[in-house]
Amino acid sequence: MTIERNFLVCSAKRMRQSLDRIEACARRLTDEQIWLRAGENSNACGNLCLHLAGNVRQWILHGVGGATDLRVREAEFAAVGAVGREELLAGLRETVETACGQIETLPDARLAEVCHPQNYTVTVLEAIYHVVEHFSLHTGQIILLTKALTGSDLGFYAHLNGTTTPPPPPSGQEQP
Repeated sequence: MTIERNFLVCSAKRMRQSLDRIEACARRLTDEQIWLRAGENSNACGNLCLHLAGNVRQWILHGVGGATDLRVREAEFAAVGAVGREELLAGLRETVETACGQIETLPDARLAEVCHPQNYTVTVLEAIYHVVEHFSLHTGQIILLTKALTGSDLGFYAHLNGTTTPPPPPSGQEQP
């Protein structure tokens, strides 16, 4: 496997892993908790899910894939419970799976091409790297919010203590 192909496969794998963790968190929260904000300048888990879907659509589907950019970023943060858990998660999963499909089938040579998501000028490699990093950052916030709201250990690393088996690979992926 080339380093380019490895980057593309790993990027999709990391996004799916983060998505699986977001879904696990959302299933532990009530609908009210999904939209709970700690303060005026804070985001709820629901806002972060909408924001992640918007970012992935804008940077990957539009910036890399050429789809029409329909994002209204301000609406992602303004939402206050308008979307139910299942609809929220289904929209995020559909967006991530579409983006991962594009990433996984992207010809290696496209990584050096220039694209223009969100009025930035970046290479396709930079756009993908940005999205994976951004997705991971907000996944961490959702995990932290879930732990704070539920007071529970989410068990994502329980296999490291030797008492459980490793978690399954991200959705649609085979175990190495």
